[in-house]
Amino acid sequence: MKINYLFPNKFKKIGWFILFPSLILGLAVLILEYEPIFLDVNLPTVFIDDFEFSSSKGLFGFVNNNILNEIFGILIIISSLFVAFSKEKLEDEYISKIRLESLVWAVYVNYGILLFSFLFIFDFSFLWVMIFNMFTVLLFFIIRFNWQISKL
Repeated sequence: MKINYLFPNKFKKIGWFILFPSLILGLAVLILEYEPIFLDVNLPTVFIDDFEFSSSKGLFGFVNNNILNEIFGILIIISSLFVAFSKEKLEDEYISKIRLESLVWAVYVNYGILLFSFLFIFDFSFLWVMIFNMFTVLLFFIIRFNWQISKL
């Protein structure tokens, strides 16, 4: 069976190499509000002020923003994609089955947590849930897939 939607196996090593430091530093920056001096990246960025156009403020604006959160978010997503969707050294039908089951399981768990959050978490705490929800599908998949492979 020809699998053409997976990255080559070498991407998995690159993904792990980028994922661990960016995940640890990204969580430190987000949760602990830790901003290392050597990574102070303040740039003028474009932002959307309001979704409703008002003549006094306008729709877009400029602000100096530390884009460290955005950099770590991009690194976590790209490295997670590399880890999750890289071929194994021996990719066969059983590995494909484990991959599919792990992906389905990760989506179910992720949306189960999201449904629970819709019902019981409100206000600014819900924003935190949504921020973490961007990453959890891939992270749940990586955890479950690697756990299943290690049991094999």
